[in-house]
Amino acid sequence: MSKRTTSSARYENGDGTAEFANQLSARLVDYGDRPCIEFEQRWYTGEEIVDYIRAIELALARADVSISERVAIVVRNRVPHAAAVLGCIARSRPIAMINSYQSAESMARDIEEVRPSAVVADRQDWTDAVVAACERVGSAGVSLSLDPPQTETVMPRNHAKGRGSDRIAEVPALHILTSGTTGPPKRVPIPLSALEHTVRTMTGGATAALDDPPELVYWPFGSVGICQLLAGPFLGKRMVLLEKFSVEQWVRAVKTYRIKRAGVQPTILRMILQADVPREDLASLEYLPGGSGPLEAELRAEFEQRYGIPLLWAYGATEFAGSVCAWTPELHRRFGATKEGSVGRPLPGVQVRVIDAATGSEAAVGAQGFLEAKVAVLGQNWVRTTDLASVDADGFVTVHGRGDGAINRGGFKILPETVREVLLGHRAVRDACVVGVPDRRLGQVPFAAVEVRRGVAAPVESELKELVRQALPSHHVPVAIAVVEQLPRNAALKAKLDEVAAMYGRD
Repeated sequence: MSKRTTSSARYENGDGTAEFANQLSARLVDYGDRPCIEFEQRWYTGEEIVDYIRAIELALARADVSISERVAIVVRNRVPHAAAVLGCIARSRPIAMINSYQSAESMARDIEEVRPSAVVADRQDWTDAVVAACERVGSAGVSLSLDPPQTETVMPRNHAKGRGSDRIAEVPALHILTSGTTGPPKRVPIPLSALEHTVRTMTGGATAALDDPPELVYWPFGSVGICQLLAGPFLGKRMVLLEKFSVEQWVRAVKTYRIKRAGVQPTILRMILQADVPREDLASLEYLPGGSGPLEAELRAEFEQRYGIPLLWAYGATEFAGSVCAWTPELHRRFGATKEGSVGRPLPGVQVRVIDAATGSEAAVGAQGFLEAKVAVLGQNWVRTTDLASVDADGFVTVHGRGDGAINRGGFKILPETVREVLLGHRAVRDACVVGVPDRRLGQVPFAAVEVRRGVAAPVESELKELVRQALPSHHVPVAIAVVEQLPRNAALKAKLDEVAAMYGRD
């Protein structure tokens, strides 16, 4: 998926919010004693998942956290966290997702920004910094674990300190972070009505039998990838949950359960190719829907030729609650050979148009400009992206690149200026430049060069990396940082990006 936006979207409550929550609740109960989620090769029944949900709800009730108050979840792709998310959505609770793949200090800052009435987190994430942040804002604390005791109250709620009520969402929603392509990451509310729309488009109106292959769930819960988790109970299917993607575990699931489709992104394709996975191990896959970044023609050709599996690429963003354009198997059969570079047609309930950057008017058929989209469940506003695209006479959208300098690190977007600003905070750094450099597995990775101040001891690379790691999510940390006396500059004294990039890998 790609990022956007130059204006804020206006979110509206859809009539289906309560229906979606009630339907999710009922379908979770329907699993009963049947397998629901496989995690670390152990199956958890529907009854076990519902027991987790009830235990979490009981802990929140004891902490005097009402249904209308926001709960922050420090999310990990683990069974208790899946139960926490599913349970909160089934109760129509407003939820704020907090990234667990960051430092304890960064988690604490997120908690202070969100000011939730309660924080739900894994036992390992209840560090001194997180506890102190909850104490400062008066949040109750609930600890999760796979090992008994599975749900514990870490700290009571302090109403005197808490001001969560002034941050309550008017609409039951998931508040998740964008990846910060067009500036610092923003916390975006995704209404439950929009989640329902995304899940319906993901599943394509399909139904499932009890013995159907399970859904593969491995996108991080903190992003709009949470819809991968919701698709399982929506279809009444079992799920195989991976805490983190690995080729070994992904292939094991595909082989073991004869899975027919599973969402991918460019990095996953590169990892499968690099691991030289045997073609017969993926024989059950009929097609692979994909997104989270552009698919290079060379990568598509190499993967499809080796495995014979069609790649059905999509386009979307967190703020759109998922994809806005996609291929279906039927469209691929009809047009796949002639429109390989396209991201498909707009999904039901979505309109797209291309705006000429010079005139501000809608571009002609086939002409390039900035892509805009309007998603019915999110309101009537057209939302401008930072992606250059064109729409052909058949309504197929092709994305031609970005209109900004964002780095796409395996689907995670990084704005170079965000990293540069952190590096400039070091007392020994006079100037800094951050660029994307090619990486076989991830597509791009950030590399930085810093110019040191005269008369000050030069910083070491590890010190600068730690500075970024403490301030930003881990995918922002440059793979290498060159410390130089002077950055290469042009006549206007701007850093020469190509010459900075050429420093990468230089002895």
